[in-house]
Amino acid sequence: MKEKNVPKYLQLKREILSWIQSGKLSPNEKIPTEHEIANQFQLSRHTVRQALGELENEGWLYKIQGSGTFVSKPKLASKQEVKTVAILTTYISDYIFPHIVRGAEETLRKKGYRLLLASTDNDKTKERDHLEAMIQQPLSGLIIEPTKSAQGNPNLSYYLTLNNLHIPYVMINERYLEMSCPSIKMDDERGGYLLTDHLIQLGHRRIAGFFKTDDLQGVNRLKGFIRAHQEHGVSLSSNHLVSYTTEEKNTKPLELAHSFLQQPQEERVTAIVCYNDELAIKLLDVIRQQGLSVPDDISIVGFDDSTFATATEVKLTTIRHPKAEMGIKAAEMLVRMIEQNDEIQDIIYQPELIVRESTKKI
Repeated sequence: MKEKNVPKYLQLKREILSWIQSGKLSPNEKIPTEHEIANQFQLSRHTVRQALGELENEGWLYKIQGSGTFVSKPKLASKQEVKTVAILTTYISDYIFPHIVRGAEETLRKKGYRLLLASTDNDKTKERDHLEAMIQQPLSGLIIEPTKSAQGNPNLSYYLTLNNLHIPYVMINERYLEMSCPSIKMDDERGGYLLTDHLIQLGHRRIAGFFKTDDLQGVNRLKGFIRAHQEHGVSLSSNHLVSYTTEEKNTKPLELAHSFLQQPQEERVTAIVCYNDELAIKLLDVIRQQGLSVPDDISIVGFDDSTFATATEVKLTTIRHPKAEMGIKAAEMLVRMIEQNDEIQDIIYQPELIVRESTKKI
C-alpha cells in the first residue's frame, strides 16, 4: 500500500476500493471496523475515518447505525439515464489520435451517446486514476487504448471491476495480454515486415531499426523487422537495433542515430526503419545535420501515414493506418455490445505499404 508522496488516507482509500472492485468484498457485505483496519495498516483512527468517509460520500460504502459499514450495490446505468461512453486513449490531441477520437466521437453522438474523453499521457498511474473515476460514473461502455501495453497491466483490478459491473469495453491499437475483450488494431508485425522487406528488395543490407518497446505495437513491429531479415538471409547486427521507452523518445533514438551516421561510409547503415512517422521526421533532421541526404545517402521509412509523412520536402515511405475508420469501427462494435449484447470478433487491419520519395534502390 506504500506510495511515495501520496497521503496515507488516500492510499488506504485506494486499497479498500481495490477490495470492492476486485470482488474481495461483495455488495452489502460488512467491512472490517475502523479499529481493525487501523491495526492492520498501522494507521491512526483519524486516517481510517477520513478514507472511509470519502468512500461513503462517493457511494462505495454505507453505514447502518449500530451495525457497521457495508459495501454499496454497484451503480449501473439505467435505461432512463443519458447513455454515456468514455473514450480513454494515451493521447487525445497529438499525432494520429485526434483522427481516431473524432471517428469514434461522431459515430457515438449519432447514436445518442454522451461522451467522456480522457488521456493517460501514456502513464499507468493516470490510467488508474481515470478508470477509478470512470467506474463511479453510470457508464454504458468504454473505448480504451492500453497504456504501455508491453509492460503489463497493474490496473487489472479496475478491468475486472468493469467485467463485474457488466460494463462492456473495446480496446484499440492493442490489448493487454490477459484480457479477452474485443479489440481493433493493425497487424503491426506484418507492417514491420513489409517496410523491412521493401528496403531489402532495394538492395539494403545494413538497416537500423528504431522501436518503442514499452507498447506491444513497437514489439510487434520489431518482430516483423527481424523476421524480414531472417527470411531474406540478411544478417542483422544487434548494434543496429535501438529499443526505447516513451520517456526516452526525444533523446535516445536521436543520440544513437548521430553515432550511426558518423561511422565510415563502408560501415554506415544505408537505411533506417522507424517505429512511426513522428520519429522518422526527427531523424530526417539528424541526417541533414550530418551533411547527408534522403534518399541518396540514407533511405528511411516511417509507420502510420500520419500528416507528418507528407509534411516535409521528403515524403515518407510508410504504412497506412486506418485512424478515423478505426475510431468509427470501435464505436460501432461497442454500441452493438451495449444495445444487442452481441459477441464481437476482433478486427485486425492488414497493413498497406505506401512508397514515396524517402527510399531508393542502393
